[in-house]
Amino acid sequence: MMKRREEKTKANYSSPMNSIWELETFYRRRDVIIIGSGFTGLWTAISIKEKYPDLSVLIIERNPIPLGASTRNAGFACFGSLTEIIADQGKMGWDKTLELIKMRFEGLLKIQKYFKNSEIDFDLSGGFEILNNESPLEKMQEVNEKMKLITGISATYSLQQDKIKAFGLGKSDFLIENPCEGSLHSGKLLQKLLEKCQDLKVEFLFGTPVTDVIEENTGMEVRLSEDLSVHAEQVIHCTNAFSSQFLENEEIIPARGQILVTEPVQNLKLKGTFHYDEGFYYFRNVGNRVLLGGGRNQDFKTEETRDFQTTEFLQNHLENFLKEVILPDHDFKIGLRWSGIMAMGSEKTPIVKQVSERQFCAVRLSGMGVALAPKIGEIIADKIN
Repeated sequence: MMKRREEKTKANYSSPMNSIWELETFYRRRDVIIIGSGFTGLWTAISIKEKYPDLSVLIIERNPIPLGASTRNAGFACFGSLTEIIADQGKMGWDKTLELIKMRFEGLLKIQKYFKNSEIDFDLSGGFEILNNESPLEKMQEVNEKMKLITGISATYSLQQDKIKAFGLGKSDFLIENPCEGSLHSGKLLQKLLEKCQDLKVEFLFGTPVTDVIEENTGMEVRLSEDLSVHAEQVIHCTNAFSSQFLENEEIIPARGQILVTEPVQNLKLKGTFHYDEGFYYFRNVGNRVLLGGGRNQDFKTEETRDFQTTEFLQNHLENFLKEVILPDHDFKIGLRWSGIMAMGSEKTPIVKQVSERQFCAVRLSGMGVALAPKIGEIIADKIN
């Protein structure tokens, strides 16, 4: 008996322990803990601190930098393409579709209110959509009538046939323009949001995975390891596709978005953001390079994953699309390949709600996090006590 006790004591002494300085500063109890430092987590922290300056807010991020979809996206300031809105209306009805569009529109305005365009490379040069059939054009007037209530523009979507040649596009029968969409530098936007959070005294733990979240009568316990926890009054889950670990009852389907970027292309005519096939394909210029992503509708099942690897099948498919549609008269080389992980569901409506007495979530942004997160942060701030 004595021997076993000695062995147990020895084991306890040999395990790493935290100092009183760490426990009373970095790991002390907070009012609010936000899990996830992507766009949603950062905008949520900003909204909470602006509404409740005296609340202590800690953001916990498992990676050294924000990851998931926020730093691995295509840098679109998304408003929505014509065929995407038509498809959403068919699935969700006009009320939910318009509510989502309004949130995106107001989110993009908020980004421009907080930061100078030059700080985040925001370029509102317009969004375009390639069409190869006429049926969406028949609904364009109806869609424009609905959009007028949000944008104040009589024709949010318009036919721009002359720009097909101007942009050097191939295999494109029709081109629809939308002045409400633009592009930005996702990394620079995240950096500015981090700076804003620091100004508001939001605190961070980077490189810190959360192993468990336990709700108790006295508060929340967020476990970081077997021997270390941080406690809070409330917890907000903002890890999008990775939230299903703690939100088992919510419909959160991971969706990998694969992307490639060319080396610089001489005499590139392309300028702006472009969509094809209900938004499943998206491309833009990044200076004189071309960024192309999407195509997951070619292999839905494989792309329902949290694995950041790219696949030979989809990368080859994207290269063929690049060759036939975007750069039919150019030689090009691929400079970079990567993927981001989005979260989808049977509807595009994000899940923004209180899930228990002390827990909230803001997840499933359907690839529109850049535009949605600024307004979602406000919604969550209104829900917490």
